Amino acid sequence: MKAEDVVELLQVMEQNGIDLVVDGGWGVDALLGHQTRPHDDLDIAIQNKDRPRLRELMSTRGYSELQNPKRTEFNFILIDTEGRKLDVHSYTFDSEGNLVEGIAYPIGSLAGTGTINGYSVRCITPEWMVKFHTQYEPDDDDFRDVLALCTRFGIPLPETFRKFVGK
Repeated sequence: MKAEDVVELLQVMEQNGIDLVVDGGWGVDALLGHQTRPHDDLDIAIQNKDRPRLRELMSTRGYSELQNPKRTEFNFILIDTEGRKLDVHSYTFDSEGNLVEGIAYPIGSLAGTGTINGYSVRCITPEWMVKFHTQYEPDDDDFRDVLALCTRFGIPLPETFRKFVGK
């Protein structure tokens, strides 16, 4: 997924009233202000109420759901004929900011800002991006992402990533 494709998709979604937050690898790069590596997909977090509108909008752009055994109502992947993937994570908060259903994003995690190809975006905050990377077994890309975020934002490197130091 190229930066130009990402910006175009984000603009289309925003123009169609879909409130979103960039997550995943593009979220890391948005926080850093530049692309650090190639990305297979664009991860976004949206409100559950926007899922039908997103599906309809993306369908008109040639996207369909990728069959995936890990798919849930709140996490699914849309793919177009060129192989560009949109990994969708959805959530609902109540009026006090408590998660009602969906992906368990802490409400404060959705308050980051960054840029992709010069375009301003909302994204996961640096602290939460690092914490989210500790919830699974990290690989080399995860280490590079976390190290870059920790270095840029003065966040201590989590213990799970110390094994990568010196590689």
